[in-house]
Amino acid sequence: MILLQITTDTATDTTAVENVGETVRVIDLLFKGGYVMIPLLLLSIMAIYIFVERILTIQRASKVPEQFTEKIRALVSSGDISGARLVCSQTDSPVARMIEKGISRIGSPLKTIEASIENVGKIEIYRLEKNLNLLATISGAAPMIGFLGTVTGMIQAFVAIAQEEGNVSPQLLSTGIYEAMVTTAAGLVVGIMAYLGYNYLVSQVDKVVHKMEYNSIDFIDLLQEPR
Repeated sequence: MILLQITTDTATDTTAVENVGETVRVIDLLFKGGYVMIPLLLLSIMAIYIFVERILTIQRASKVPEQFTEKIRALVSSGDISGARLVCSQTDSPVARMIEKGISRIGSPLKTIEASIENVGKIEIYRLEKNLNLLATISGAAPMIGFLGTVTGMIQAFVAIAQEEGNVSPQLLSTGIYEAMVTTAAGLVVGIMAYLGYNYLVSQVDKVVHKMEYNSIDFIDLLQEPR
C-alpha cells in the first residue's frame, strides 16, 4: 500500500512538472516582460534587417569577374581606352568603378590619377559601411534597455510589497520579477547578436577594402610600366 502511494505521488509530481513545462513557454515569458519588450523587439528586427541587407551588399561588392584585371591590362596596354572603360562600366563592383575613374584620367599626372581613384574608393567604402554604426548602437542600447526593464520590474515588485503591508505572496511578486529577469535576458540576447553581427560585417568590409587597394595599386603600376 505504501509503495503504491509513493508511486502515485511520484506520477502526480511528474505530471505536474510536465504541465508546468508545457505552460511556461518562451513566448509566454516574452509577454511577461512588459512594455520594455516592444523597443527590444523593434531593435532586434532592425538589427536583423541591417545585417541581412549589408551582408548581401558586401557579397555583391566583393565579386570581381574572372579575368577582369587581365582584360583591363591588355586593353590599356594596347591603347584601347574606350574598350577598357566599357569593360569597367559593364562590371558592377567598387573595383571596376575605381579603375574606370582612373582610366578616365589617363593622360593627367600620376598623382591626379591616384587622387581620383582614392576619392572614388572613399565613396565606395562609405557605401559599404552604411548603417554599420546603427548596428553598433543597437548592440550597446539593447542591454541598457533590458536593464531599464529590470529596474522597472523591481520597482513594481517593491510597490506590491508596500501595498500588501507584509502579506506578500509569491504570485503577487511574480509579475515584477518576471519583467525584471526577462527584459534583462532579452536585452542581452539582442545586444550580443548585434555585436557579433557588427564585428562580422566589419571584417567583411575590410576584406573588400583590401581587394580595392590591391587592384588600384596594380592599376597604378600598369600606368608606370614602360611602353
